[in-house]
Amino acid sequence: MTLSPALASIRARRVRSGAALATGAFALIVLAGCAPSAEPAPSASATAEATASTEPTPTPTEDPATVVALGCDEVLTPDDVYAFNPNFGAAPDYKPADGSAASVAVSQKGVACSWLNQTSGDVIEISIAQPNDSTLTDLKNQAVSASTPVPTYGTGVDVEGYFTATGGKGEAQFFTGKYWVVASSVEFGEPGDAEPLIAAAVSHLP
Repeated sequence: MTLSPALASIRARRVRSGAALATGAFALIVLAGCAPSAEPAPSASATAEATASTEPTPTPTEDPATVVALGCDEVLTPDDVYAFNPNFGAAPDYKPADGSAASVAVSQKGVACSWLNQTSGDVIEISIAQPNDSTLTDLKNQAVSASTPVPTYGTGVDVEGYFTATGGKGEAQFFTGKYWVVASSVEFGEPGDAEPLIAAAVSHLP
């Protein structure tokens, strides 16, 4: 049967409309298939590992100085002092001067002692400390750069010794084991003057 021109036009429009709808639906299906998939949520263990890796690693600390548990009458006994010079006696009001080796020893949990010449008023100071390894190395390096090595200080004992004199005051330093021992006085004009007292103090170390 032959359609009239008007019915043929209407039918053609319907065909084109259906084709367009089918094409649009197909396009949507294709686009949906190409859409990126959602990222998977991180697992709890991965999150924990990431958090742990960002935490700072604690810095190891060095052992502190060791307390020197000696009284001044144990650093040098009354007999040690008398043998050196009978005029010397304890100086109970003694306080190390700021910046002195004795004050450094006290800051390192050490002990600082003094004996007074009852006639001349001269003072002998002896300090003992047992600092940690890095501080002991620093003190040795300072002694090497500022003092003169004295090989005789090590006679009979394992001692590294140094001596210096400034302004008429001599200072002897002994390093034995982990101990730092310093003796200073105007009585020490040369290295040998301090040796008897330093040797006595070292002999009393625990």
